[in-house]
Amino acid sequence: MNKYFLLFLSVTLIVSCSSIHKNDKGISTSKVIGQIDFSNVQLTDNFWSPRLRNHASTTLPVCIDQIENKTGRIRNFENAAKGTGEHSGIFYDDSDVYKALEGMAYSLINNPDPELEKKCDDWIAKIAASQQPDGYINTFYTLTGIDNRWTNMDKHEMYCAGHMIEAAIAYYKATGKRTLLDVSIHMANHMMDLFGPGKRHWVPGHEEIELALVKLYEVTGEGKYLDFAYWLLEERGHGHGSKGSEGTWNPLYYQDVVPVRDLEEITGHAVRAMYLFCGMADVAALKGDDGYIEALNRLWDDVVLRKMYITGGIGSSRQNEGFTEPYDLPNYEAYCETCASVGMVFWNSRMHQLTGDAKYIDVMERSMYNGALAGISLNGDRFFYVNPLASHGNHHRREWYGTACCPSQISRFLPSIGNYIYGVSDKAIWVNLFIGNKTEINTGKEKFTIRQETDYPWNGTVKFSIESLNKTMKKEFRLRIPGWCDKFTVTINGETIENIPLEKGFAVIDRKWKNSDKLVLTMDMPVEVITADPRVKENTGKRAIQRGPLVYCMEETDNPSFDSLFLSPDMEFTPNFNESLPQGVVTISAGKGNDSILFVPYYAWDNREAGQMKVWVNYKK
Repeated sequence: MNKYFLLFLSVTLIVSCSSIHKNDKGISTSKVIGQIDFSNVQLTDNFWSPRLRNHASTTLPVCIDQIENKTGRIRNFENAAKGTGEHSGIFYDDSDVYKALEGMAYSLINNPDPELEKKCDDWIAKIAASQQPDGYINTFYTLTGIDNRWTNMDKHEMYCAGHMIEAAIAYYKATGKRTLLDVSIHMANHMMDLFGPGKRHWVPGHEEIELALVKLYEVTGEGKYLDFAYWLLEERGHGHGSKGSEGTWNPLYYQDVVPVRDLEEITGHAVRAMYLFCGMADVAALKGDDGYIEALNRLWDDVVLRKMYITGGIGSSRQNEGFTEPYDLPNYEAYCETCASVGMVFWNSRMHQLTGDAKYIDVMERSMYNGALAGISLNGDRFFYVNPLASHGNHHRREWYGTACCPSQISRFLPSIGNYIYGVSDKAIWVNLFIGNKTEINTGKEKFTIRQETDYPWNGTVKFSIESLNKTMKKEFRLRIPGWCDKFTVTINGETIENIPLEKGFAVIDRKWKNSDKLVLTMDMPVEVITADPRVKENTGKRAIQRGPLVYCMEETDNPSFDSLFLSPDMEFTPNFNESLPQGVVTISAGKGNDSILFVPYYAWDNREAGQMKVWVNYKK
């Protein structure tokens, strides 16, 4: 099968924010779909469960060891509390501590661990002790000159504060302890004493604080935090940034060219843009701002149709860690920062909640299984910062980085993937991802459990069971039919369901459900040969291989004649489960006579012998 990639034919969907609902916290929101928190989701499948075990047993200990012993990140807080000593590392290093702490908190939610909780409490005590009396907290300025704080918009003060807020909320939800939450509230109030309407202008050089303030609003119910997030977004594009930074302020790089509601294209640093769009989506949902939604639709089309890699990675340039012109998607030089792929998950999840359109989940899944998952080794102890689509054999994961945003980012992302499986709305349960799990759902009217069993992403059969339902329930089940799936069947209690309506990529099954009902979704999962958009000059005369949500690549360790191998129209593709890699993977053999190429999932590359790799392979007719 030949498929055309760059990625989807887009139909811009503008949602009227005049339709306001109440979320499960009683807060008015225009989100069509509520998220089922991962604290209610117990993962049970053979793909993600081993990764979460590795996260708890390996990834978190690696992060803790780096932060406590091999870098000076936690020592910076100790020195700041004493008011003496040097600051080691980079001015934004506090954020790595906060992100790792958030990952630790998420791990505690579903995997209680007294020793890990004690470690969190120890870190939080050191963080709290470093806070200044007026609420300010940032070890770089505390140790290098407190009088210089708030003088440079690109020194990540609000970025670090945002990650602290997110960590504080995660730990509060995990344990009920609010020490760090109170520290974060004090810092947020300090910022609002200085900045806001009638006060000083401020454009955060690295976005993040905006979405964190929305979370703080949702936890505290204090509308001033939502208003401050909105004010910060509205500060962009008015020339304030260039007046508040040292050196050259490049408005394109900082997403500060025009007001955010007027944005037409994604520019500059990829991760900053992702956090900006998340903040815009959150504020739009709560403020009912149609202008933000319209801008996000334009931006999504620009990203997905013109500037996204087949892996769901974004950011083609190593010069600005972001974007150049449309269709500039080099393979060897691709940046595709792990943090940006996680950001794509965050943003597309929000867009789906606003619209109910499966195209956002398709992109989210692509980024999750390929761009983001490649950022961590199969053993969970080494990390990619940059994720190219081809390598000469000199690109490898590392134990840590001087700028370690990606290891700490992946450490907080992995334990939270249960957030993205289901959604709930007034009339429907939304099945977004196919991951084995047992989930407790409370719609406000009914309480029940969904059990999902599957070997996805290796095959397309997904079994659902409804349990603990005390009475019949009239509800739509909306099953996402991925964009890669051309043929599917649905059975309920063994009976095939015909003529299922499809709405925005979801199969809609509206019926009265009863306890012990069983639904089986079977999706054909053929190997697909992908052709790039002809405007992507880098991929002229090349093809890529995809099966289900997984993009594949060829490695030199499996293909000694690496440079001479090519795909052709008459090749046959054979998937085979291979247990030689940790956790096992489905490899794909592309064969014609005695010639063959072995492909492995892109996320699994660079876990064996060093060697060359490429996703896009020469193609000869």
